[in-house]
Amino acid sequence: MPSLRAPIASLIAISAAVLAATVPAAAQGAEPFATFAPTAKSSSASIDYDVWNEAVQNIVISMGPSLRQTAGRPPDGYGTRRVYGHTSRYRLEGSRVTFSFLDDTIIGNLAQYRQDLQATADKVDLQSLSRNEQLAFWINLHNVALVEQIAGNWPVRQPRTLEIDGVPLDEAKFITVEGVAMSLRDIRENVVYANWDDPMVMYGFWRGEIGGPSIQRRAYTGDNVGDLLNRSAREFVNSLRGTQKQGSTLQVSTFYEEAAAYFFPDFEADVRAHIAQYAQEDVSKILADTTKTEATIKEYDIADLAGGAREPSFGYIENANGSAQSFRIPRSMGALLAQREEKFRRILKEGRTGTVTFSELTLPGDEGEDGEVK
Repeated sequence: MPSLRAPIASLIAISAAVLAATVPAAAQGAEPFATFAPTAKSSSASIDYDVWNEAVQNIVISMGPSLRQTAGRPPDGYGTRRVYGHTSRYRLEGSRVTFSFLDDTIIGNLAQYRQDLQATADKVDLQSLSRNEQLAFWINLHNVALVEQIAGNWPVRQPRTLEIDGVPLDEAKFITVEGVAMSLRDIRENVVYANWDDPMVMYGFWRGEIGGPSIQRRAYTGDNVGDLLNRSAREFVNSLRGTQKQGSTLQVSTFYEEAAAYFFPDFEADVRAHIAQYAQEDVSKILADTTKTEATIKEYDIADLAGGAREPSFGYIENANGSAQSFRIPRSMGALLAQREEKFRRILKEGRTGTVTFSELTLPGDEGEDGEVK
């Protein structure tokens, strides 16, 4: 089968250098998706995601942990009459995909890999795998399919404006698993949200937007899905695109409102309790100092490095010794990466380092003996 390995290898040098509220889908009729309800575990099989793991390591750039400060005014030099690159106040949070470097060969192989993942369900009894294996499959399939579609339609400023045959990308049923046609939204809501009880699963699904949870630089697997979801949840909850304070109101991302029917039926109380599980000192103080909760935070701009546009002016990447490289990047991208580097210097200077990793994770309120995400 076609592999991502060869074309993705060509990106290694690049990555090293640049290192609404809507009606729940369940209400629209979820009967075709009942077949995907996990059954009692009867198989110890696992799915190999090495190809996707190599891909995300080379096309995903982390912007590092949030400092809970807006990025401020973009630096000069983004352009003259037209402003290129990202201007979002959240542009130094989350992660970015290097869409501007993906050529037709890579895009074609992304499509083939997505089709190969779909076919996996015809070769193994997906529903009898462990819950963690199933969850990893659905998250990876969703994210591969979204990266494929954005890559094939780039440049685009806001992924949610994309359509497939006149249908919004999130609603288009271009994915087929076990003969069931489904959309990205179906995967999230009719398959995962309908069968997993903990809202932590929300953070696995990348939405292509700066305002959403980060895409991780590792493929999800049955072994690491709990750890990666925990990491993503903590990063998002403690970022400005996840939580802010406005007077006596806790402002949260509109993604929480989108999932309210599944995880937050008593929205204000349930969201606050959920956020409290992951809140660090700054966000814990916001919880203590506010009495109301509103889902108002959003940022629809694409989570890439180029701002969803091709810039006509270029600069050069430099070595640590200051010598110019032959590899050129858009000036706005270079400016963004310079801001990222300055942010990392500040993190190191202020001693804001350290990552807590959880293994054999058991979720609060859902304790089990197998450590699976329920």
